[in-house]
Order: sequence, then structure tokens, then C-alpha cells
Amino acid sequence: MGFSVSGSAAIIFVGLFLAFSTAYTASANGFERVSDATAAVDDQTLERQNTALNVTTATYDAGNETLIVDVVNEGSTSLSVNATDLVVDNTYRTDFAVRSVDGDNSTSLWLPGERLHLEVSMSTQPTRIKIVTGPGVAATEVV
Repeated sequence: MGFSVSGSAAIIFVGLFLAFSTAYTASANGFERVSDATAAVDDQTLERQNTALNVTTATYDAGNETLIVDVVNEGSTSLSVNATDLVVDNTYRTDFAVRSVDGDNSTSLWLPGERLHLEVSMSTQPTRIKIVTGPGVAATEVV
């Protein structure tokens, strides 16, 4: 009778140990994922707070039927040219005749203090443009 009680107690303790170790691993992994997601959201918020745009030019050249937009990155965040979008009169535009950063049309990096120059062919004069960056910061200008 003494061995059966000790044996069954040992089996129960081993089972509890395995159950606790499985539960601990699952909860630790879940906590780590939540912590990583919180840190990513904090980084994105900081990036948005450090992003600022100034639309210096938004004109329509009727002779060439071209919309010309110049935007200066006035924040402290480096932006991606490929992740910067142009919306003209509620229409998403990707058909740029010219897209350059400070005269360089081969770069995809838009650093603080640099000017993004966009030219889009349009048959009619638009009324409003909106520039949206990768972090989600936008600037709107009347043409």
C-alpha cells in the first residue's frame, strides 16, 4: 500500500509539472507577441509624429496639360518615395511623367529637407491634391 500511494503521487506530480510547463510556454509566447506588437505600434506612432510635409507647389500648366506638385519633407523621418501616394480629385494617381527627389529620379529615398517633385499629365485642371506618406501623414492643397 505504501508504494502505490507514492507511485500515484509521483505520477500526479509529473503530470502537473508537464501541464504547468506547457501552460507557461504558451503564456510566455503570447506575452512576447503582445509586447512585440506594442513596441511596433509605439515605433509607428513615433514615426508619424516625426513626419511633416509642406506642399510648396501645386499648379496646373494648361499649355502642357501637366499637374506639377512639389512637396518638402520637413520632418525628421526618412520617407520612401515608392510608399508616397498622390490623390488628385479623389483619384489615386501612379502615372507620373516625372518623379524625382531634388532632381534625382533614380532614388527611392526621400530624406528630411529634400523636395519631392511630381508631374502628372492631366487633360483638365484639378481642384485639389493630397499627398500621403508611408507612415500615414498627409497634406492637402488646393490647385
